[in-house]
Amino acid sequence: MIAVSNIELHFSGRVMFDQISFLINDNDKIGLTGRNGAGKSTLLKVLKGLQNIDGGDIMYPKGTIIGYLPQELHSQSTLTVMNETKKAFELAMKYADEKENIMHQMETRTDYESDDYMELINRLGEVEHQIEIHDGYAVNEQTERVLKGLGFEPADFEKEMKTLSGGWQMRVELAKILLLKPDLILLDEPTNHLDIESVLWLETFLKEYPGAIMMVSHDRSFLDNITGRTIEVINGNIDDYNAPYTRYIDLRKERREQQINAQKNQQREIAQIERNIDRFRAKASKATFAQSLIKKLDKMDIIEVEEENLSAMNLRFPHAQPSGKVVVEAEHISKNYGEKLVIDDQSFQINRGDKIAFVGKNGMGKTTLTRILVDGLQHEGKFTLGYNVTVGYYAQHAADSMDGNDTVLDVVDRVAVGDIRTKLRDMLGAFLFKGDDVFKKVKVLSGGEKGRLALCKMILEPRNFLVLDEPTNHLDMMSKEILKNALNQFDGTVIIVSHDRDFLHGLTNKTFEFTKDGIKEHIGDIHEFLEKKQMEDMRMLAKKDEVKKPDQKAKNQDSKNTNQNNTSAEAKKEKEKELKKLKGDLEKSEKKVSELEGQLADMNKKLQDPQKFQELGKDSSFFSNYEALKKQLEAEMSKWENLSAAIERQ
Repeated sequence: MIAVSNIELHFSGRVMFDQISFLINDNDKIGLTGRNGAGKSTLLKVLKGLQNIDGGDIMYPKGTIIGYLPQELHSQSTLTVMNETKKAFELAMKYADEKENIMHQMETRTDYESDDYMELINRLGEVEHQIEIHDGYAVNEQTERVLKGLGFEPADFEKEMKTLSGGWQMRVELAKILLLKPDLILLDEPTNHLDIESVLWLETFLKEYPGAIMMVSHDRSFLDNITGRTIEVINGNIDDYNAPYTRYIDLRKERREQQINAQKNQQREIAQIERNIDRFRAKASKATFAQSLIKKLDKMDIIEVEEENLSAMNLRFPHAQPSGKVVVEAEHISKNYGEKLVIDDQSFQINRGDKIAFVGKNGMGKTTLTRILVDGLQHEGKFTLGYNVTVGYYAQHAADSMDGNDTVLDVVDRVAVGDIRTKLRDMLGAFLFKGDDVFKKVKVLSGGEKGRLALCKMILEPRNFLVLDEPTNHLDMMSKEILKNALNQFDGTVIIVSHDRDFLHGLTNKTFEFTKDGIKEHIGDIHEFLEKKQMEDMRMLAKKDEVKKPDQKAKNQDSKNTNQNNTSAEAKKEKEKELKKLKGDLEKSEKKVSELEGQLADMNKKLQDPQKFQELGKDSSFFSNYEALKKQLEAEMSKWENLSAAIERQ
C-alpha cells in the first residue's frame, strides 16, 4: 500500500495540488482523469519521484518498485530491440553472469576439498535460486511474448533502438515495464502509439496484472475494461470514485449537481452574512458581533465548482457540394517500399455516405493506403476519385504545412467562413487551446498541439470526403466527443484510421481489416467486427483442440453415459447433501467477506483523514493489522470463489 498524505505543489504561483491525500492499494486499477493541464501527468511524475513536492508525504513500503511510461520518449540507444528490452531482467542477468563465472572456476580449480571450494558450491546454489526468483531462466521466452503482443515481428528484434520511430520506442519502454513486474505501474496515455490488436493484448495483460496500476488515458473502453476506480484531479484537489470511467461520469454528474446546490446555499449564506456585517458595522453596540461575522466569513471554505464549457458541443462540418455515388474506385492497388510489399493487389470501392474504419496491426498498410487516396502516393494499379469529390485529410504530419509564424487563431481565421467565425475561440477551446494559447505561434507548438490545430482547421473547410489518420491522439474525452458528434452529423464520406473502440463505436458502418493476407471488408461497426473476430479466434482454438484430442469428445460422452447409468437414488441423496453443505459454507463465507470489507472500509476512512493519518503513523500495529486483514479478505475471497465454482459444478 502506498499512502499519499497532504501533498502540495505550486507552479509559478498556481496551486497544482492543495494538500491532496489518497491510498493506492496492492491490486488497485486506477484511472486518473481531469481536464488537460489539471495535473494528471504531474501526479504520475510525483509518484515516480521525478517531480519534487512543496509539502506533504508519500509513504512507500520498503523495496517498492515503480514502473513509469511517459507520453513521449526519444531514445538514442544503440542496443537492439531485444537487448534493450532484456534490461528489465538486469538483476537476473547479473546473477546469470555470476553463475557463469562460478561454473568456470569450478571447472578450472582442483582444490575440491577446500573451504573456498565448498563456499563456491554454496554460492552457486544461492545464485541459481535468485535466477529462478527473477525469472532468469525464461528471459528470452518472456521477452519475445511481450514484444510480439505489442506488435513487434521477430525480424524487428535485431533493429537498433535509435532507428525506430518514437511510437515504437515507446512500445519497447512499455515492454520493459511489463517484464519488470513492478508493484505499481504508472502509464501516461499508453494506447496512443498502439494498433487495435496491441491495445487488446495490453488490455488483457493489465486486467490480469497482480500489482497496482494508475493510468492516464482518453480511451474510454480501455479504462472501463481495466480500472475499477477513478481519481479526478480538479481545482488542485481530487475526487475519488470507486468505479470505472463510464460509471464515474454518472456519479460525477450527481456529485456536481449536489455541489452546485451546496454552492448556491453557501452563496446565499455569504450574502446574508455580508448584509449583516454592513448593517451592524456602524453601530458601536454591534461592532463586536460584526467582527465575529467577518472572522466567520474568512474561515469559510468556499465551495468551487469547475466550469463546463458546452458551447462547442454542436459543431458541424461546413456544407459541401455532394459527390457522385462512387467516391473511390481502386483496382489491383499494390505498393512496396524497397523489398517490403505493404499492399498487394487490392481492389475495392467506396460509396458516398460510407463511414469506414481502417484497423489492423501497424505496418499492414493503413497509413500507406490513406496517402495513396489523398496524396497520390506512387503505387501500382488504378485508383480513381469519383465525380466532384473534395478531400479533407488529417494526419500528424499534415500540420507541417502550416506557416510557423502564424498564430493559432490566424490558422483557423484564414479558412473560416460564415457564422462559424463568431465561434472560433469556442472551437479552439474544444481542441484544448484555452485563453492566451490562441496567440501562440505555430512554430512553438508541440507535436500534439500542431495535430489538434490541424484537426480544428480541417473541420472548418468544406469537404465531402474526409480521411482521418489517428485523429483522437492527444485529444481529451470532451474533444473526442465533439469530433465524434460532428462526424456523425457529417453527410459525406469518411475513412478513419483509429485504435479507439469507443470513438469508432456507432460512428462507422464498415470495417476494413488490414492483414498479411490483404484487406478484408466487414459490414458493421467496430464492436460487431471485434465480436465476429473473437468468435473466429475461438473457433480456431476449438479446431486446434479437436486436432490434438480427436477422440476426447467421444470419451467424454461415453463417460457421461456410464455415470448416468450408475447413478443411484443413494448417490443423488449424497449429492444433495453435499450441495446443501456447500451452500451453507458459501453463506458463511459471504458474511465473512462482508465483515472483513467493513473493517477495511473503516480503516481506509481513518487513513484518508489527514489528522488521523498523522496519528496512525505512530502506531505500527495499525498498519500490520491492516495488511493482515487484507490477506484474510484475499484468502476468504478465494475460498468464496472456490465454493461458488463447486456449487456450479453440482
